Amino acid sequence: MYDVLIRGGTLVDGTGAKPATADVAIEGDRIVEVGRLTGAARRTVAADGLLVTPGWVDIHTHYDGQVTWDSQLAPSFWHGVTSIVMGNCGVGFAPVRPGERDWLIGLMEGVEDIPGTALADGIQWEWESFPEYMQALARRRHALNVGALLPHGALRAYVMGDRGARNQAAGADDIREMARLVGEAQQAGAFGVSTSRTLVHRAIDGERVPGTFAALDELEALCAAVAASGHGLVQVAPAGLTGDDLDVQATEIAWMNDVSARLGVAVTFLCPQNMVRPDSWRDQFAACEAGRRRGARVVPQVFGRSTGSLLSLASRFHPFHGSPTLKALQALPRAEMLRRLAQDPALRRRIAAEATIGPPEGRPRDGNEEYQGLFRNPWPYMYRVDALVDYEPHPDSSIAAIAARQQRDPREVALDILLENDGNGMISYHLLGYARGNLDAHREMLADPRSVIGAGDGGAHVTVICDAGMPTFMLTHWVRDRTRGPRLPLEFVVRKQTSDTARLFGIADRGQIAPGFRADINLIDFEALSFERPWMIHDLPTGAARLMQKARGYVATMVNGKVIQENGADTGDRPGLVLRSAA
Repeated sequence: MYDVLIRGGTLVDGTGAKPATADVAIEGDRIVEVGRLTGAARRTVAADGLLVTPGWVDIHTHYDGQVTWDSQLAPSFWHGVTSIVMGNCGVGFAPVRPGERDWLIGLMEGVEDIPGTALADGIQWEWESFPEYMQALARRRHALNVGALLPHGALRAYVMGDRGARNQAAGADDIREMARLVGEAQQAGAFGVSTSRTLVHRAIDGERVPGTFAALDELEALCAAVAASGHGLVQVAPAGLTGDDLDVQATEIAWMNDVSARLGVAVTFLCPQNMVRPDSWRDQFAACEAGRRRGARVVPQVFGRSTGSLLSLASRFHPFHGSPTLKALQALPRAEMLRRLAQDPALRRRIAAEATIGPPEGRPRDGNEEYQGLFRNPWPYMYRVDALVDYEPHPDSSIAAIAARQQRDPREVALDILLENDGNGMISYHLLGYARGNLDAHREMLADPRSVIGAGDGGAHVTVICDAGMPTFMLTHWVRDRTRGPRLPLEFVVRKQTSDTARLFGIADRGQIAPGFRADINLIDFEALSFERPWMIHDLPTGAARLMQKARGYVATMVNGKVIQENGADTGDRPGLVLRSAA
């Protein structure tokens, strides 16, 4: 007698094998049989016409704070994700001394655009060390399985205090202590260490993430401690990530190749298409391949689509967030503000003339002249969001193109769009990964079997980016719907975000549908699979806002044999476990 029998579905098992009709039997939290099965079950699920896939394993999220107050972990919850890894990009909340909590909140707010007030109000601090953080997570109930990297920024500040926070050079004693704590974290189940070296990552006070300028001896010591544990890897947000400094990209790959080959540690780094030199990713892939021939394992972590900010008047950042005229109007009741804007073209023109594209006030922008030029003329990379977001829009539909056809100022066109739908209009802003107005480069990067998919950033950039639905996009756009170029095979895309991600991180019992694996499973109505339009909700602590986007077509999602959502409804079950890396 099985506990659950999923009968007659189209199995896409996560290995890359062709889809095939099969039954899946579950006992407790594990899959016990796959094939043509005749046994009885306490619950039989008719899966005729549905895809049966492993749950998605998302290796790049930032739920580090949210995980302490939220058991659901949306938006990932709504997109078939069953396991997440957080602590990426060198930021997180352990280890931490009691007096440094507010500083770590400011670091996360600055780097990942999560409201500091919400973090301060919501985080229930029950730890100092990283092992204690893991224990605190294990005491909570979550819908999803949760794993974590040890963030270099928090580690450096913990060991070095203000010197570490201000990116001063680490001494020999500092480095030894950091390495010791890496070993301690690995023993507690950390999946490795993350570090950020890109200039675009700053704390709310403008200071770069601790470790941005870390010397090679410091980086090597952290990598060596991971290697000595016998498990885990190193995740890097590299210098030059956004195209702000392309001269450093070769140097970054060189040190990663070197430590990986000598120490035997895997390294994965964020590798988007930048807008300044759109083909530089090819050089990075080639350098990784050269390193493999010398024994290195450096894995480009690629994006499923361009990083698209979704801008509205409710966002913390939009083209007119710095307009004094608009700020004054926003003090009025919303209906009155919209009435005045609708009736006064001169008022709208004045706001349009005050357009500001760039970081929040007081935060300088680094980078070369070409990179900075992208912000001075952003309109070719901005698009109206209609009923749904078009994630591969044609350049002819950009705000710049609309303005040219209408012989208008693009700033006025952008403001008009944001004022649509009673002030709820939305613009998508493709400033990373959309250099040539299509996703052809992404397809090449994704199709390379040596890359891994990540960078969905679930839990981060909450009022301007909602890319946690990337796994859904991988199936809808890349497998079924794309019209502007070649697609990708279903079995390849499923493997890319299940067994490939699980294997890289050493999550041995997830990412496949096979006997002995945990029963993390999606049942998907593939023809009905689709996105809802993103909208702004105010459910963070203190009522802070965040973008939410759900999907249709996930008939059910199971975690450890329990159904967490069914036909778009949360069942309330919270069977997720804390994932611990092990040798």
